[in-house]
Amino acid sequence: MPRVNPLATMLVVGVASLAVLYQLLPANRSSADVMGGEIVVYCAAGMRVPMEEIVESYQSEYDTSITIQYGGSNTLLSQIEVARQGDLFLAADLSYLDLAREKKLVNEVLPLATMRAVVAVPKGNPKQVSSIDDLMKLKVAAANPDQAAIGGETRRLLSASGHWQQFDEHVRESGVYKPTVGEVANDVVLGSVDAGIVWNAVATQYPELEIVDIDQFANSSADIAIGVLSTSKQPTAALRFARYVAASDRGQPIFAEHGFESVGGDPWKLRPQFTFYAGAVNRKALEPIVAKFAQREGVEINTVFNGCGILNAQLESLGAQHDLFPDAYMPCDVYYRDAVDELFDEGVEISHTRIAIVVAKDNPMNITSLADFHKEGVRVAIGQPQQCTIGVLSRKLLESVGLHQRVLADNVVTQMSSSSLLIPTITTKSADAVLAYECDAQAESDRLTVIPIDSPLAQAVQPFSISRTTRYKQLAGRLCDEILLSRPLFEEAGFGWQSPDLAE
Repeated sequence: MPRVNPLATMLVVGVASLAVLYQLLPANRSSADVMGGEIVVYCAAGMRVPMEEIVESYQSEYDTSITIQYGGSNTLLSQIEVARQGDLFLAADLSYLDLAREKKLVNEVLPLATMRAVVAVPKGNPKQVSSIDDLMKLKVAAANPDQAAIGGETRRLLSASGHWQQFDEHVRESGVYKPTVGEVANDVVLGSVDAGIVWNAVATQYPELEIVDIDQFANSSADIAIGVLSTSKQPTAALRFARYVAASDRGQPIFAEHGFESVGGDPWKLRPQFTFYAGAVNRKALEPIVAKFAQREGVEINTVFNGCGILNAQLESLGAQHDLFPDAYMPCDVYYRDAVDELFDEGVEISHTRIAIVVAKDNPMNITSLADFHKEGVRVAIGQPQQCTIGVLSRKLLESVGLHQRVLADNVVTQMSSSSLLIPTITTKSADAVLAYECDAQAESDRLTVIPIDSPLAQAVQPFSISRTTRYKQLAGRLCDEILLSRPLFEEAGFGWQSPDLAE
């Protein structure tokens, strides 16, 4: 029987105990470095009830302090612009977050729910309100359109129907304007007014109220969202709470319980694990972007770089329902995304890179065009078409000049699984010419000569697509936004820009 070393046993037990403690740390409410300090939220007044419940739930799970300042969406936006402090802004309509983005006050935005404008009356509708004409005969409360989102929505809808001027004059003369939607609802409950314009989700929070739909509000829709303020000194902690508020199994059910319409969301995970497949050509540009994004979001991203043929084979082998199937994919060219389009959304084209002939410095074999690939004695290296995009596109280029089979039979000395692996065949003098991406040749520009190819086939376009089955669609969307904001990094890496620039 083998002898047991007591010291070794103690060491193993100790390491195992530390591992268990590490796994428990995020849920342990003493971890301030994980959860951050006090989180300050500017929140539209109509969201008070669900947000108070969400905050209580979050604080019961994690040791963190959350302070919420309520008010009208436009009033809060003005305060944020003046104060230049705080962490999150929850607006009752997406337009306020769009405006905040234009002012460089907000970065990431997470959708939460939707709601619509309605008329609120006392239970039983004693005044028999059913139309805009009825409202013009009663004492009505409405939210100030320059302070609250519901006020702005009321003005938009009644302006479209031609009733705004009359309604505005009526409220000023015989009704009352309030700074928040909650105060409008309270006035109706107290009997100070006969009716009020509120969000449907707010009205359902008052058992004393009844909802009346009028024709002029038929097209009403407000998208509630929460944004991370650019002034936040703890964006990771702010994003973590925002993800909790937007989570399908945390904040979303609470919003739904209080009459809001859910927009779906990612499942809650303190530190989500996200898998990202990317074609090898994208590595130089993507690596710093993904690293920055993962750190800011507080998530783990497993990025798999490889030839796209190899990646597609893995996708087909795994199947979309497999736990290891990627949440997002950015191949070297749309060719490989199209091959698996049933597994991914259409996505967005991010960048492009040119394919060129690459030879040694000073071009000792005097190669000037694809036709020279079939010259006697010229050793050619190309991509393997079953493994990578550069292989597929090289084949198409050579086929376009009628040389593919002859070059393959007489001149090709090796085939590689990515463009980046083709460049060393020139620098080590194991090949005389290759077809590679210009961006891959950039790092060795002092040892290489790049010869452009005048053909529409000599370009690869890199698309970003989200898996149709991922649980983290919102997270994937934010990663896409981060990539779209990173044009300088792509251009520095030798890519051309393909997409509209979000930074502009």
